[in-house]
Amino acid sequence: MKAAVARAAHVSAAWVSRLLNVDPTVGRERLSEAQLRSLVAANTHLDKDERRIIDDVLHSNHSMVREVMIPRRDVVFLDLAMSGAEAVEIARTESHSRFPVIDGDHDNVIGFVHLRDLVLGDHSVRAQQPPTVAGLVRDVKRLPGTKRVLAALSEMRREGHHLAVVIDEYGGTAGIITLEDLIEELVGEIHDEYDDEPEPASAEGVLPPEVDGRLNLADFADRAGFELPEGPYETLGGYLMAALGRLPAVGDCVHVEDAEVALTVLALDGRRVARVGLHVITPEPTEEERVVEEAEQPAMGGLVLQETLSLPSGVIAPRSAGSVPAVEPAE
Repeated sequence: MKAAVARAAHVSAAWVSRLLNVDPTVGRERLSEAQLRSLVAANTHLDKDERRIIDDVLHSNHSMVREVMIPRRDVVFLDLAMSGAEAVEIARTESHSRFPVIDGDHDNVIGFVHLRDLVLGDHSVRAQQPPTVAGLVRDVKRLPGTKRVLAALSEMRREGHHLAVVIDEYGGTAGIITLEDLIEELVGEIHDEYDDEPEPASAEGVLPPEVDGRLNLADFADRAGFELPEGPYETLGGYLMAALGRLPAVGDCVHVEDAEVALTVLALDGRRVARVGLHVITPEPTEEERVVEEAEQPAMGGLVLQETLSLPSGVIAPRSAGSVPAVEPAE
């Protein structure tokens, strides 16, 4: 694993070095991540976006494919036995161009079908043998969930793959990853006219009122402005489940102590956390703070308020507690 990380670090070092106009081959010594970060900090010609991209590239040395993949339960699969017409009906409701194909079992992904092949196929009633998904399947790449993001991106680009099935440690299907997903880890979200409307970004330093429960930890930190504790989970929903020690329910609330923020489950999609609300928690004052606050408050019981002789019409002058108004002498 260390060798794989070192190779990925070398790839990112070369890319960042070119951006910084530094020749990584000088002296035949490889630049470490710490040295690269020092170069970035010292370079005054990089704008904010360039610095963010470099930071994301370096971070991708540590991120794994399983952290950024589309989880299995969110993947639209086509079955090998489907007709082309059935597959087209499913594809019409989705915004994807490639669909993994299974042979009866989600752990048995045998390839993928491209939307173009489905649309251009002959689905007319005149066809003697209407095409099935089986006749349109292409080979699909497989990646272990533990593969590093940058290494996966380099491998998929080199081999010309746009889609890969992510395999878990037991040999089952964990999800899928696309070339676009991997690129977005480096340059940020890429949206086109077929994507769902992106959530509006919050102003810097402003806590968003709610977020998607499927956000991975890195994306959540970018949106919320603080990081969640690390643990055996990759998403915000996974963190809430671990913190609660059970399946979340709508209304469940978890207090993130280091950030003084409360996370509330707003909506579920089946058993998965779909939407999470965020709000700042005002900490309770300490005993010392309460004493100081009470000392600064005026002693209202002994305060004597002076009456004003000249008042606007309709205004009643204040009196001290217990005072008796003067009695007008009888005419």
